[in-house]
Amino acid sequence: MADPRKDDFLDDVDDATAEEYAADFAEIDDVEAEMDALRAERDELKDRFMRALADAENSRKRADKDRREAENYGGSKLARDLLPVYDNMQRALAAATEEQKQVSAALLEGVELTLRELTNVFKKHGIQPISPAVGDRFDPQQHQAMFEAPLPGTKAGDIIQVSAEGFMLYDRLLRPAQVGVSSMPAS
Repeated sequence: MADPRKDDFLDDVDDATAEEYAADFAEIDDVEAEMDALRAERDELKDRFMRALADAENSRKRADKDRREAENYGGSKLARDLLPVYDNMQRALAAATEEQKQVSAALLEGVELTLRELTNVFKKHGIQPISPAVGDRFDPQQHQAMFEAPLPGTKAGDIIQVSAEGFMLYDRLLRPAQVGVSSMPAS
């Protein structure tokens, strides 16, 4: 038969060992829980860092784009205000009669040179004229219809008169060309 004291000893050892193991597991669980918490915190901080990095890169790109647009299109108000000057110089040259051209040749040459210089400045700053011709098709992206009239020998939508040139500032419309458009019905 088994010795009762020995059984009690084994029970005590088992209880003591079990408590020791339980304490060790509790420490391991605490350490593991702390490690899990640190990993989660690390992952969260890494995610926040990556988002901040992406935000900074997006801000840099946006600022770069804004700078380029300001450089290219910042003077559009001034350019738009100079277009009537261009138009008036064109009209002055077109209105001069042959007699006036002979009498005021130096004056007209000065106007021509000034107009040429203005055109060169426009080109230097990305301003290109839109010069439609009579007979071209009306394009609402570049032309503004000032009137419509039925004109025999034309098709509806053909330009029949050009009132004023239009202008583009790089890829943006600064002012549409002002034109008259045929409204001749299809026969």
